[in-house]
Amino acid sequence: MTLPWFVYGTLRPGAYNHDRLLLGRTAIEEEALLPGALLHDGPGHPYAVPGDGTVTGTLVTPEAGAYDTLLALLDRMETGAGYERTARDAVRVRDGRTVRAWVYLAAPGTPLGQPIPSGDWFSRAPAGPRTP
Repeated sequence: MTLPWFVYGTLRPGAYNHDRLLLGRTAIEEEALLPGALLHDGPGHPYAVPGDGTVTGTLVTPEAGAYDTLLALLDRMETGAGYERTARDAVRVRDGRTVRAWVYLAAPGTPLGQPIPSGDWFSRAPAGPRTP
């Protein structure tokens, strides 16, 4: 099944893994929302989990010919970091259209950080000092 990806953390345009892995390999990048999900901070990246909220992100469609390579690359990276790939309905911001997309959600048993109430990893509060 060939689907775009809904990305919400370091794979979003302007973030580290987007620039490293996706920049120049995508045909379309569109702002989108993932309803039915909650966002949690993680060790340098966020985790989305099913829940009663909405996560902000981007729908990414790879360039022709890059799909299989990117799918294998992202699967390897994300499953090694505690994610599992699943197909979910995202909502494209520009027109409200529902688009089926691959999303990497936290795998069962993955330790989650603090919730990000806004659902937008880019607008999260900066980490402050932790108290013992």
